[in-house]
Amino acid sequence: MPVTTDLVATYRGPRRVVRRLLAMGPREDRALVMLIAACVVVFVAQWPRLAREAHLTGQELNPLLGASLLAWIFIAPLILYALALMSHGIARVLRGKGTAFGARIALFWAFLAASPLILLHGLVAGFVGPGLELQGVGLLWLLVFLWFWVSGLIEAEWGGA
Repeated sequence: MPVTTDLVATYRGPRRVVRRLLAMGPREDRALVMLIAACVVVFVAQWPRLAREAHLTGQELNPLLGASLLAWIFIAPLILYALALMSHGIARVLRGKGTAFGARIALFWAFLAASPLILLHGLVAGFVGPGLELQGVGLLWLLVFLWFWVSGLIEAEWGGA
């Protein structure tokens, strides 16, 4: 299925989508592409906020974009790989039967599937700025991301049991 179809389907049933992704077999290149795509979306989502910050403070925009690029494209993937490994370890302690690859797919897909809300968060941060609206969108993203991640991890580790 196309990624866009899977994105929409995730909002209706995240476990079904993760089950389908895991049924395709363990391919680390697919997991890495999901992760990098999600990180690129988050990097792009930072642009309006960074432009606003540069305008309001008189800073140069390019160093802000460079720092965001370094953080989201080079450092965040390493942290997310470590987080996926830790979640797999915790699931093993709780008698999970899945693989580390399944835990990575669950996390990386949740991050990518929740990315439309990150784009909305970036737009609110850039056009509205700090406030209740930004916090609300951020909380919505966090809740949706956690829903996708926990649902996917349950599917990957316990497989519907």
